[in-house]
Amino acid sequence: MASLIDEINEYKASSDKKASPEKKRIHAQATKELEESGIAKGLKKGDHAPDFTLPDATGRDVSLSDQLAEGPVILSFYRGGWCPYCNLELRAYQRVLPEIKNAGAELIAISPQTPDASLSTKEKDGLDFFVLSDEGGEITRAYDLLFKLPGELIELYKKSGIDLPAHNGNESWELPKPATFVVNRQGTIVFSHVDSDYKKRTDPEEVIAIIKALQ
Repeated sequence: MASLIDEINEYKASSDKKASPEKKRIHAQATKELEESGIAKGLKKGDHAPDFTLPDATGRDVSLSDQLAEGPVILSFYRGGWCPYCNLELRAYQRVLPEIKNAGAELIAISPQTPDASLSTKEKDGLDFFVLSDEGGEITRAYDLLFKLPGELIELYKKSGIDLPAHNGNESWELPKPATFVVNRQGTIVFSHVDSDYKKRTDPEEVIAIIKALQ
């Protein structure tokens, strides 16, 4: 079975062949500017993970502290169900969910999407873990991940049919940097991966190894 990184590289190669030079330029420039801005660096290893209570795809509230009372938690912040790289990552986590559960951990995925949009993502990808909605981005901001898209990228998204206001329920045009955190039962972040390039993700097998080391 291909790893998440293999799948991402394959998709990226295929996508790059179809993308226009202008589209590539806009994405590369936006990524470079985001990295150089110092915005949304993300919480680091050793930081305390801010507690939260957010609705799942059915509207039921889920809190981090309740889940930590049972064991460590993997937090996966993703951009939305419209993002193919996020979908690859979520499906990869679904494949290894039994390993995560067997290690005594829980997986929580968080996006700025509305609960209805999160439900569509959950059903489309057949996800059996928590898919929570941080509508308005308060928790994403607390984890230092939220940023506003530059105007040129907003226009590109609009031309590509990516309607973030419809997905997220507001006109902010803000997104999280995709991020993966492992939080131990004491609420301390023991692993953090945050990257300005949304195509770069952590392989779930690496995260599982970290969870197992906490036992």
